[in-house]
Amino acid sequence: MAITERQNPSAERKLFRLCPFWQRRSTTSSPPSSTQNPSQNYRSRHGIRNSDVSGVPKPSSALTVSSVARSILPARRRLRLDPSSYLYFPYEPGKQVRSAIKLKNTSKSHTAFKFQTTAPKSCYMRPPGGVLAPGESVFATVFKFVEHPENNEKQQLNQKSKVKFKIMSLKVKPGVEYVPELFDEQKDQVTVERVLRVIFIDADRPSAAMEKLKRQLDEAEAAVEERKKPPPPETGPRVVGEGLVIDEWKERREKYLARQQVEAVDSSS
Repeated sequence: MAITERQNPSAERKLFRLCPFWQRRSTTSSPPSSTQNPSQNYRSRHGIRNSDVSGVPKPSSALTVSSVARSILPARRRLRLDPSSYLYFPYEPGKQVRSAIKLKNTSKSHTAFKFQTTAPKSCYMRPPGGVLAPGESVFATVFKFVEHPENNEKQQLNQKSKVKFKIMSLKVKPGVEYVPELFDEQKDQVTVERVLRVIFIDADRPSAAMEKLKRQLDEAEAAVEERKKPPPPETGPRVVGEGLVIDEWKERREKYLARQQVEAVDSSS
């Protein structure tokens, strides 16, 4: 009598759970799912590793941090200005009026400065430029001719004018004399320190701005008169050439000793 084998489904499921490697083999052999991430498919097709698309720029092809900072951050200022934003002028139509500004070199190197204005026909500066040593200051006087308002319109006092002044600076070597061509030859090294706007104030009305302007104009005039004075006479030893010091007392003594020797020779003969 033939015996027919009967399969037990529950026993088969138990055996499948005891041998999980069957499931892993069947999973790996199956084709990739269509729900896979498109970016992962693109990287796998083109052989791109995850580390290549991590978002970190490669040093060879990316800008350095210092170059990016130089392009974004403003240039370091070399001068401190007083006033720092505006030039105040007394409003006197038909007359030439003055303003003053103090410039101080706050850097550790010699710095050349230069003025520019949008109204060169009615404005000029004294001095128009110069070179300041580290920590050195200078007062500059600005002259402007005030025109009469058009159509008899009254000038708005304490309001910004269209006239502007630009102050530029340039790092130079010690001993370099100022010439305007310095700023043309080294345009890439020039720093725009400030752009100052002109403000007219009432000359007959007391104000803090007017008092400060008068004080700065007095200091500027005193500085100009000081520069006009001749240098004081030399009181120490005179220097002639390099390393040669002439002492007058020593010179007279040597002449005296030489004369004594000549007289002694004449008397013995």
